[in-house]
Amino acid sequence: MTTQPKTVLFICTHNAGRSQLGAHLLTQVGDKCLVAMSAGISPAEAINPAIAASLQELGIDTSAAHPRAVTAGDLDAADVVVLMKPGLSLPGPVRGELVEWSFPDPSNWEADGVRELRDAVNESVRGLAARLTD
Repeated sequence: MTTQPKTVLFICTHNAGRSQLGAHLLTQVGDKCLVAMSAGISPAEAINPAIAASLQELGIDTSAAHPRAVTAGDLDAADVVVLMKPGLSLPGPVRGELVEWSFPDPSNWEADGVRELRDAVNESVRGLAARLTD
């Protein structure tokens, strides 16, 4: 019997940093039981270059990823919604589980500062993935 993969939606303000980290790192975990998506409340034009560089260090290609706005449909489709910043104003109700993490906004950070954030997000993502696939 095969089960449907669970969709995990990562949301931050600009979908350029924290939520991109979450989605790309969850995808890297490689578990076919989980599908990662990301979106933002007020999307930026592009992914933060320091975030992209920090993911590239782990062999993760972000070249096809572009910031986008979260929709009510996204919130309805997700089994788990992870707010990378508590208290974000969402465009509708969350149907699935709501998880709130608190990571700082890396908008103006250099690559060196982003590594610590990347590793902290990675630790949280791995814990979430383990719980969801247990």
